[in-house]
Amino acid sequence: MEMADSGAAFAGERRMERRRRVLRGATLRFNGGFGAVEGFVRNESEHGAQLRFGDATGVPTGFELVVNGASRAALVRWRSSRLVGVQFVD
Repeated sequence: MEMADSGAAFAGERRMERRRRVLRGATLRFNGGFGAVEGFVRNESEHGAQLRFGDATGVPTGFELVVNGASRAALVRWRSSRLVGVQFVD
């Protein structure tokens, strides 16, 4: 049996690793903690996540993502009107 290349993207996706489905509340902090946006984490992996908002147009390019008291720096990789795909930068 031949195994698929572990570096290849999954069918229909551009990312290189699978994401786990979750539904968690999240807060985006930016502008030195003076700005904040509430949303949800819809899926996540070790290196990124998909976030959902009522309106994603106000989400800044870079921010601190806080979920369950833990925070990670994140950069927006793509966005639509309600969804944002982020890459974690540590």
